[in-house]
Amino acid sequence: MTGATDPFSASIIPFEVPEQMRAFAEKGVSQARENYAKFKDAAETHNGTVEAVFACASKGTSEYTAKLMEFMKANTSAHLDFAQELLGSKSPSDALELWTGHTRKQLETLQSQAKELLELGQRVAAETAEPIKASASKFYKPAA
Repeated sequence: MTGATDPFSASIIPFEVPEQMRAFAEKGVSQARENYAKFKDAAETHNGTVEAVFACASKGTSEYTAKLMEFMKANTSAHLDFAQELLGSKSPSDALELWTGHTRKQLETLQSQAKELLELGQRVAAETAEPIKASASKFYKPAA
């Protein structure tokens, strides 16, 4: 039912796109496709980088937690052993000697544990940053 009053009828307004306009539109579509392809490639690359970062962080967190649990178990055992020895002491001077010996040993243990945790944390941070560095080096060349 296309009558003479139908504004969408092709018979009323013959419309033809000029060749320059068509070429401009085709060029725009072509550039949009190229840009989309570049964006898609970059997004896929970055998704891989993000996955690698989270995998490294997860692995590192598990190692760190396992180390904390190991230290907690060792420290708890040392404190229980100390309490048992303390209960078996015969005199206040024996108790004081046990106390100072235990305190010195625990301070040394805590120092070494803190150092080990620091090294582990630094290693995990470096491993987690490695995928980011690798990805960035693909896009940005180092300055000369």
